Amino acid sequence: MPRKRWCVIAGTAVAAFLLGSVQSRAQTDKESGEKKTKPDQTEIKKEVKETLHDIVVDGKKIEYRAIAGTMPLKTDIDKPKASIFFIAYTRTGTEDPAGRSITFSFNGGPGSSSVWLHLGLLGPRRVLLDDEGWASAPPYQLVDNEYSLLDKTDLVFIDPVSTGYSRAFEGEDPKQFHGVHEDIESVGEFIRLYLTNYERWSSPKFLIGESYGTTRAAGLAGYLQDQHGIFLNGIMLVSSILSFQTTRFATGNDLPYILFLPTYTATAWYHGRLGEDLQSDLKATLERAERFALGEYATALMKGDELPESEHSRIVQELAGLTSLTPEYIEQTNLRIAMWRFAKELLRDQRRTTGRLDSRFLGIDADAAGESYEYDPSYSNILGAYAGCLNDYVRRELEFESELPYEILTGNVHPWNYDRYRNRYINVAETLREAITQNPHLKVFVANGYYDMATPYFATEYTFNHLGLDKSLQDNVSMAYYEAGHMMYIQKASLIKMKSDLAQFIDSAE
Repeated sequence: MPRKRWCVIAGTAVAAFLLGSVQSRAQTDKESGEKKTKPDQTEIKKEVKETLHDIVVDGKKIEYRAIAGTMPLKTDIDKPKASIFFIAYTRTGTEDPAGRSITFSFNGGPGSSSVWLHLGLLGPRRVLLDDEGWASAPPYQLVDNEYSLLDKTDLVFIDPVSTGYSRAFEGEDPKQFHGVHEDIESVGEFIRLYLTNYERWSSPKFLIGESYGTTRAAGLAGYLQDQHGIFLNGIMLVSSILSFQTTRFATGNDLPYILFLPTYTATAWYHGRLGEDLQSDLKATLERAERFALGEYATALMKGDELPESEHSRIVQELAGLTSLTPEYIEQTNLRIAMWRFAKELLRDQRRTTGRLDSRFLGIDADAAGESYEYDPSYSNILGAYAGCLNDYVRRELEFESELPYEILTGNVHPWNYDRYRNRYINVAETLREAITQNPHLKVFVANGYYDMATPYFATEYTFNHLGLDKSLQDNVSMAYYEAGHMMYIQKASLIKMKSDLAQFIDSAE
């Protein structure tokens, strides 16, 4: 466990609002019994908590400063509109702190806090799970993260407005932060303020986002360049979704049925449901599924009702072999197997459903006959552990106190504003292409989980294969694959590999 060496309370301009704990200048007159007035939002006390710790990573002792607090976002007239909660880790004792790389991290949702990448992959402390990612019985435990990326880069974990402890200020409508562009603007402003207040403009700069956080990261790549002249060295995308057409099962959109198929095959393989010829080698089996998906299957769906019966029968048989679903069921789906149907159908004979975030995990529904499932077992497996550990850690070790609920994954951000993409699918891949073209030094690393049925790896490949980068820039993008799901780092083997992959990427991009 890291040793906490000392703690201070900083009261500088770079510190932030502590919601729920500040008082107005108009204090209660105890003798007269006058009531307290509401806080004056221009007179709020600003403070953060700083503590010093150390950890051993790759056999070397690293001393670091942890900062937990909130950063105010203001208008041009200096009126605070919201406070963004963040936790930053900065290595101490370096010769040139400003020259050391810095990575801004966030998760997705929309509506997710940064807890998953923070306590699962990057930070100096991580939630203890078993080697395959299963949580123990509560209470849960944090351990030193010997695979932390802190040896390579300083880390800043950002909770967008309405997640974590981040909130719109009193009198401000939180909806002004809940949308594709609104979210990019507010997180981008936080990054600008952090670089300014903590004197990190000269540092190599990286982003790492997961799930919808990859949508945010791609958007930020363009926004930060165009709005603030902040050119990034690298972006790390974990379980990507840049083009939403690839994952939206809708009438007239056949793309997801094609792109999810290899993940169905991987899932059936993991649970031992494939035939003997397909069960022996996962990689070879996935290559077969990919060839079929882009070839005969895609052609069959394009033909629609013009598909000849002989071809139809062949497609049904191959789909049955690659998914282990019965030909009769595939016929009933009109050759189009939606994710939630597959999750329910694969192990229906065992009254089990597969996870969405990670299809290795199994759930139990009261109704085994329906086509929709009650819950995602891969999410319920980790929610309690991450929530419990974060709430304990932030108070006990980082000494940040707030009575606000820490919003792990909230629905309060919905309805999310997609107005700029009305009547079309969100696609920020073009923004990423433009950012790389204008900044040819920008490198992108993409992490994919074979058992991710939320953002399947083949859909990510499709997106990047259609990015339209000039050939001279195509080597700026690299990909890695892990035998786990959406949060692949919960599996220890994937965590170890991922640390190595990310470290090499940062070295190559600095």
